[in-house]
Amino acid sequence: MTEPAPPVVGFKRHLSTAVVPGDAVYVLSEDGATALSGPHLESLVPLLDGTRDFAALRRDLPDGVPAGEASGVLTRLAEAGLIGLRPVVSTPELAYWDAVGGEPARGRVALLGGDAAAADVLRSAGLTVAEDADLSIVLCHDYLDERLSEVDAEHRASGRPWLLAKPVGARVWIGPFFTPGDGPCRHCLAARLWGNRPAEAHVRAALGLTGPWPRPEVAFTPLTAVALNLVALEAAKWLAGQRYPGQRALWTFDSRDLTGERHEVRARPQCPSCGDPDLVRERTRRPVVFEPRPKSATGGGGHRALPPEQVLDTYRHLVSPLTGVVKELRRDTRGPALFSSFRSGPNIALGRRGAEGLRTALRSENGGKGVTPLHAEVGALCEALERHSGHHDGDEERVRASFRSLGDKAVHPDTCQLFHERQFADRARTNASHGPFQFVCDPFDEDAVRDWTPVWSLTRGEHRLFPTAMLYFGVPAEPGPASLFPDSNGNAAGSTLEDAALQGMLEVVERDAVALWWYNRTRHPAVDLDASGDPWIADLRQAYAGLGREVWVLDVTSDLGVPVMVALSRRTGGPREAIMLGFGAHLDPAVALRRALTELNQMMPPLLDGWDGGDDPDAVRWLRDATVASEPYLLPDPALGPATFTDTSSPDLLTDVKLVQAKLEAAGLEVFVLDQTRPDIGLPVVKVIVPGLRGFWARFAPGRLYDVPVRLGRLAEPTAYDDLNPMRIFL
Repeated sequence: MTEPAPPVVGFKRHLSTAVVPGDAVYVLSEDGATALSGPHLESLVPLLDGTRDFAALRRDLPDGVPAGEASGVLTRLAEAGLIGLRPVVSTPELAYWDAVGGEPARGRVALLGGDAAAADVLRSAGLTVAEDADLSIVLCHDYLDERLSEVDAEHRASGRPWLLAKPVGARVWIGPFFTPGDGPCRHCLAARLWGNRPAEAHVRAALGLTGPWPRPEVAFTPLTAVALNLVALEAAKWLAGQRYPGQRALWTFDSRDLTGERHEVRARPQCPSCGDPDLVRERTRRPVVFEPRPKSATGGGGHRALPPEQVLDTYRHLVSPLTGVVKELRRDTRGPALFSSFRSGPNIALGRRGAEGLRTALRSENGGKGVTPLHAEVGALCEALERHSGHHDGDEERVRASFRSLGDKAVHPDTCQLFHERQFADRARTNASHGPFQFVCDPFDEDAVRDWTPVWSLTRGEHRLFPTAMLYFGVPAEPGPASLFPDSNGNAAGSTLEDAALQGMLEVVERDAVALWWYNRTRHPAVDLDASGDPWIADLRQAYAGLGREVWVLDVTSDLGVPVMVALSRRTGGPREAIMLGFGAHLDPAVALRRALTELNQMMPPLLDGWDGGDDPDAVRWLRDATVASEPYLLPDPALGPATFTDTSSPDLLTDVKLVQAKLEAAGLEVFVLDQTRPDIGLPVVKVIVPGLRGFWARFAPGRLYDVPVRLGRLAEPTAYDDLNPMRIFL
């Protein structure tokens, strides 16, 4: 019997070498060239041509090259991955395996959903197709095919890994590898895919379907062959022991423009199939506890615990049109570059579904604003993640009961929704003549049994119950009248829990102050933009002037003492002024000013693109009819001097949270915080609720709306219901 030839020592088969005497040794591959230098390299490299074993190398060492030093050179080349032991034979296929860093695979694969042609492709890659296999390859026409749930369950039960692929369509899909007990399961992926098919999900629900909407078969033989060969290659690499992060991703190849994209897939810790479905409930049951949190970023549009670069790097993986929580992040180019506005996909807080959800409105997309593009991009990302975290998934903590049966454990929704009895009585006309933000629901039935969710009271240090349908977007409707309506007021994301809570508190304070000003049409002092000393503001005013618009800012700070500002802009030529607004609040008045201006910037691109209010009748009326002459409360009161402010912010976010909380409680208000952070996202998200404060939509119940302007001396007596501003805020 012939003994096998000993392995030879040589450069990897995908490499070639060139010796330039007196210069260097060059190692060349399809990826480029590397220059090597060092003692004896020029003498030793010609010996590493793949024809010598160790004995032959020692025999052929050039004079003057000690064996010990030669061994050191070989060791360094081997550690660099340039040389190694290999058989004498060399083929292009073996060179490929050297290039990818492995040995040819000879494993066994099971094929599900494929035909004989697919099996032949796998065999051509050196794989054995058999039922008793180390890896399964599952081919499908749609990754949301319900039959894949059974495939996933079977493989998790057996522990066998499997590779999913769609080799048909104009855009083929490959991956990820599912490894039971390690990484995401198919249900984790399906949750993300359905999240990016909202219109199809609506069709499915409306028509009572259990799977994806059937699509025509689309396939082109050469493209399918390419896809199957890539599937075979990935399987071979896997069985050869190759591991890299992309194997956990979904890779797509679009034949229309030859672009490939990688879409990250991560495990959802709360996944009901592979995770712990009680995680969200457990978080809600816990008290909300804050910790000292020094600020690391105070520029741009706020005071944050982490710099924007770090936030973007941490959560960027959540952006993908297929597997992301956020469909996209893109700059809004419809205005001057100084506007720094970004968009980040559909705004699910609107609750629109089907055809209505595809229409364009001012707030139909999530957006981000900022002094710089980076701040705006991070803002757009965080707003989209905030909206997603506030969406009902079905794993939230709930108590089934009526309000009357719960007694003091529950908070009456009327203290938050703040509709006037006359609004309830006139709701049919109101709902028919105003936009969705002004929707007046039915009166709350205290005896109706519904879901309630505990929310932590910072004021009392205990949980109290709120209707679940007020706290989350997309809660399935209860039988009977629609008496509860969720909104995004107080929803906020932050780099830490303290960061998010502060933003949520500032938002409810801001919107309450805006409502007091707007519906009472009180006059307020100007904010002196010339005195700000901020060069960004000076540049911004010039940019607006170039658009034929002017900008001014009002101080609408309420009795709560947190600076709140309104930035306004109007056209200075033509009959229609197309007045737009932006709001901002912060303990640091300079930040409040920038926030108001950047929000104004965020609202401007649709106007510059010709938006006239769309299907929102309130927006249409405002943009068509409103002028500073017809709405004088939009202008600063000439009898009042410029507003003055004091910066009461601190170096720590917790201190700021406690200060705003104290201001609210001093006004007799109770402060609630619901932690809406989702385990699979990780970005801290809260909903701050302060019963008695109102958003800036038309909510006309008795209370602060009537009392505070009188207490502050802005009005001699409360505004009568019939005299409240008939114009509704449509933002």
